[in-house]
Amino acid sequence: SPCAFSTAAQQRSTGDECGPEDPSEEPKQPLSDCALEHKAIKLEEQVRDLTERYRKALADSENVRRRTQKFVEDAKLFGIQSFCRDLVEVADILEKTAESAAGQAEPSDPNPTLKKIYEGLSLIEAKLQSVFAKHGLQKMNPVGGRYDPYDHEIICHVPAEGLAPGTVALVTQDGYKLHGRTIRHALVGVAVEAQE
Repeated sequence: SPCAFSTAAQQRSTGDECGPEDPSEEPKQPLSDCALEHKAIKLEEQVRDLTERYRKALADSENVRRRTQKFVEDAKLFGIQSFCRDLVEVADILEKTAESAAGQAEPSDPNPTLKKIYEGLSLIEAKLQSVFAKHGLQKMNPVGGRYDPYDHEIICHVPAEGLAPGTVALVTQDGYKLHGRTIRHALVGVAVEAQE
């Protein structure tokens, strides 16, 4: 019928190809060599286009997988960051208390209780620092090193006596890093040249 023929012609013009399982819509006349070459070139272009799309999709999915994996690894490493910030404040209090007890405990003091308290605080402080190290939390020791704005916060300038200008001369609050990432800046005094 003419309607069936026009529908098949419309499908071929829109790019829908009839498969071998649909023999009723196959063309009645064999295609010429020129038409076959043109069709082969068109199919090769489609294959190249689809292959390129596949490669791009594969590369994109690999990039997403790598980014997701990096995000998960960072979450595992730095998920305890806020907890560590809170713990370093406890470590500061413990350190100051141990220093105070050390200043009060004199070797000639007949009262050994204060000396035992100091020794206990020192043991707790050492254990806390070993737990920090186990989880990748490290105290920075910037004295004598160059000032680094990513790790240090300047709170004062001190005259450079035997130190190069720009060198950290004193630390008023220790800084900490978690797996190489600064979670608390060290509060430092930086050496400057004395003005005359």
